[in-house]
Amino acid sequence: MSFAEEFEANLVSLAHVLQKKYSLLRDLDKSLQENQRQNEQRCEKEIEDIRRGRTGNITPSSTSLTQFSEEALDEQKHSVRIADEKVALAMQAYDLVDMHVQQLDQCMKKSEEIRKEKEAAAAALELENSEKAGKAGEGGRGGRKKTRLATAASTAATSTGVTSSNMDLDLPVDPNEPTYCVCNQVSYGEMVACDNNECKIEWFHFGCVGLKEQPKGKWYCPDCATVKKSRKGR
Repeated sequence: MSFAEEFEANLVSLAHVLQKKYSLLRDLDKSLQENQRQNEQRCEKEIEDIRRGRTGNITPSSTSLTQFSEEALDEQKHSVRIADEKVALAMQAYDLVDMHVQQLDQCMKKSEEIRKEKEAAAAALELENSEKAGKAGEGGRGGRKKTRLATAASTAATSTGVTSSNMDLDLPVDPNEPTYCVCNQVSYGEMVACDNNECKIEWFHFGCVGLKEQPKGKWYCPDCATVKKSRKGR
C-alpha cells in the first residue's frame, strides 16, 4: 500500500472516530446543562430558605452569609468534572486532526520528491538519448557505424568474390543510411579513415582505394595525398 493510499484509509477511519467523539461531546454537554440547571435551582432554594430562617441541614458560615448544602456542592463538582471531560475530548479530536494534517504534509512532500525524481530521471534519459543520437550522426572518425543492410552487403560481396570497387549494391538500402567513399555507397566491409582532418569524405572502402589490409601509420586518400604533395612542392 502506498503512502497516499494509507493516508486515505486513515482519513476514512478518522471521520468515524470524530463522529463518535462529537456525539459523546453532545451527550456530555446535555448532561452538564441539566446538572447546572438542577444546581441553580437547588442553590436558589437554599438561599431562599436561609432568608426565611429555615436552615434545615445547612451549616451557617461565620465568614459568609450562606454556605450551600453538601448536595449542592457535589453537583457543582460534578459539573466541573463533566466540563473537564469535554475539554479532554475536544483536545483528543484536535490532536487527531492535527496528526492527519501532518501526515498530509508528509504525503505532499513525498509526492513532490517523487515528481522531482521522475522529472530528473526523464531529463537525464532525454539527455542520454540526445547524446547517443548526436554521436550516431557525427561526421568525425569512429562515429559512423555499420547497419544491418551494410553488413548484409558486405557478406554478399564476400560470398560472390566481387570487390568493393566494382560492386553494385542490389540489396535494399536504408534511405537514412549515410554514404561514404568515392563510390558514394553505404558502409560495408572494411573501411579506412583519411588522416586529413579537413577531408570531405573521410571514410573509404578498402577496395575503392586499392587497399587489402589496414595501412600502418597515417594514411591519406588520393585527393588529400595529392593536395599534400602539391603543398610540399611549393
